[in-house]
Amino acid sequence: MYIWDARIRAIYKDTDQMGIVYYGNYYTWFEVGRNEFIRSLGLSYKDLEAKGIMLPVIESRCSYKTSAKYDDLVVIRTGIREMTGARIIFAYEVIREQDNKLLAKGSTTHAFADAKTLRPVNLKKRCSEYFDRLMNCL
Repeated sequence: MYIWDARIRAIYKDTDQMGIVYYGNYYTWFEVGRNEFIRSLGLSYKDLEAKGIMLPVIESRCSYKTSAKYDDLVVIRTGIREMTGARIIFAYEVIREQDNKLLAKGSTTHAFADAKTLRPVNLKKRCSEYFDRLMNCL
């Protein structure tokens, strides 16, 4: 299984009054991880969208283990849990780099959809290069 680690630092705007990272920001970090994962394969969301394919989120999950705090450097470890021609599930672990502590685990499920109609498409048929590269990550 191919995994990609992206790094981001928790900045002040990410935190609440107590210096704890707001829970909703983990989904933003998942997006950072997902984009960097795809970029690490020599692919990009922008190019996929130019081919008329979007990846809307159809389900998301996050389990919080312990809090990230202001100025923590976190690793967003991203991989593909499952993929078919019509959808893909990304899995994430958010880890504080300083002590290697697991902060959160989650996943996002995305449909492959036509950019104009938003109806499901089969990525293998519409864009086999992307399908093959992503499948090789399993």
